[in-house]
Amino acid sequence: MSALRFGLVGIGMMGRNHARVLQSIEGVELVGVADPAGDRFNLAGSAQVFSTVAELVEHGIDAAVVATPTAFHLGAGLELAAAGVHTLIEKPLATDEAECQQLVDAFEAAGLVNAVGHIERSNPALRALRARLEAGDLGEIHQVATRRQGPFPNRIADVGVVKDLATHDIDLTGWVISSTYAMVSAQTAHKSGREHEDLIAITARSANGIVINHLINWLSPLKERVTVVTGEKGTLVADTLLGDLHFHANGVVATEWDQVASFRGVTEGDSIRYAIPKPEPLRVQHENFRDAINGTASDIITMREGMATVAVADACLVSAREGRSVDLTARGAGR
Repeated sequence: MSALRFGLVGIGMMGRNHARVLQSIEGVELVGVADPAGDRFNLAGSAQVFSTVAELVEHGIDAAVVATPTAFHLGAGLELAAAGVHTLIEKPLATDEAECQQLVDAFEAAGLVNAVGHIERSNPALRALRARLEAGDLGEIHQVATRRQGPFPNRIADVGVVKDLATHDIDLTGWVISSTYAMVSAQTAHKSGREHEDLIAITARSANGIVINHLINWLSPLKERVTVVTGEKGTLVADTLLGDLHFHANGVVATEWDQVASFRGVTEGDSIRYAIPKPEPLRVQHENFRDAINGTASDIITMREGMATVAVADACLVSAREGRSVDLTARGAGR
């Protein structure tokens, strides 16, 4: 099978990572890059550099990755769909649900493989976490709590922390528990002088009754990416910065100390750090996209799934702005 001819739209901070990985994957050839600012970091290699998507399409490509600022996702995506190009668009899929719907309609009508770059689903810690939940390691799941915080990223100018970061947690949470969001309630803050929010606290409930909490900000000198799932048999903790997964079991040893024994909850048991393979998530994501185009696998996040994530993010912003909980079941929003 001949290599797929790939194009890359946008070669900024995230685009440079896409360029590196696309140049290293078997069965893929990066033949062109489109960016009005050119190849500022000299990362295109042997790929030709163009200033527009139209020039990239004319060069002849089978597939494309869009890594522009979110505001340009819709225009680039519609142009690629019209040209019959299989496309993966960086998350969030678009600035709002209405724009996402346009992209979903265009790619599905054209019968093209379409995907969104929710890279956390390719993180080894979260993949191992999901597998253990599916195997029943925690029994009934009670709660999912995520923390995603760190310094302000200067590369982001067109969206706030909800669309840039919270979409990671919304997507990965719905994925690991195999459920949609039923209700969200959120509070935001604007502390950095920008028009967009830089902090959000979200409380939610899934359609299958699991309590969900997300704490997300751009205001912390501490960089943290943690997902904690608590169930009837213990707690699993995924650190996606390190790709580590820990299990903290409920204790089974009887406590003889009267003051402590009177507590009727769980007790502290064994703790385990699992040894798991740790391939680079971006490489896994692109290999899955390649395989989907070739028809040999389908482990991708579709644009329809990406639209559902943006719909939940939009609902969080509505909740914060209007000071109320938002019921997602009435409007059919997914994870």
